[in-house]
Amino acid sequence: MKIAALYDIHGNLPALNALLEELKEVQPDLIVVGGDIVSGPMPGQTLERLRQLGDQVRFIRGNADREVVTAFDDQPLSPTMPEAGRAVTHWVAEQLTRSQRDFLAQLPEQITLRIEKLGDILFCHATPRSDEEIFTPISPQERLTSIFTGIEQQIVVCGHTHMQFERQVGNVRVLNAGSVGMPYADRPGAYWLLLSLQGYEFRWTGYDKEAATQEIRASGYPQAQEFAEENVLIVPTAAEATEIFEPMAEKRWSQGK
Repeated sequence: MKIAALYDIHGNLPALNALLEELKEVQPDLIVVGGDIVSGPMPGQTLERLRQLGDQVRFIRGNADREVVTAFDDQPLSPTMPEAGRAVTHWVAEQLTRSQRDFLAQLPEQITLRIEKLGDILFCHATPRSDEEIFTPISPQERLTSIFTGIEQQIVVCGHTHMQFERQVGNVRVLNAGSVGMPYADRPGAYWLLLSLQGYEFRWTGYDKEAATQEIRASGYPQAQEFAEENVLIVPTAAEATEIFEPMAEKRWSQGK
């Protein structure tokens, strides 16, 4: 049994296509798409590419997918969302069909699958209790214990922060699959996770950055140039992302206490 976990694609169709080509060699039994599927330059095309794979794919919903459905329905977005984020979310929603909106709206927040020797694996977008909660490679163990208390599965696979790392919380191994479309890492490319009888492996797939940039610029996406320059041609490092995310996580934790 092999499962490929593809998280945070963010409408980056060239990255997804390159990864799916590699999966023809890997031949996973299942592909888990871990949320934040469409919020990016090629939303509808990205979703349809995945849906073409049929029963081989299991989907869960991310916070950005939820927000796009909200925008599609003409409902108010979170008051804390920046104006640029609102504009992008509305643009993405306008690219989707009613059928695609309905597909995203019915996605579960988490699923559990089993691999012999690894045990039960919980797939969620951010954490088991929230689709937007943040933790990082340096988050204090006390905070992780609070987040993952009561989890019965042996492994939790998550994403949301777009960087690959692992943490141990009691008997639970927590794996961040990284991001296919908007990674924070040492080099550009599509980042994902492979789980099998042999264990788990953080994976990377390269793709043609220049060709992808041309596609993204031609997409009509409001932030196409920025997306290409900051997520395709070069990418922020995990250390740089952690410097931003950890204070945010600490602030939320302090407010929640």
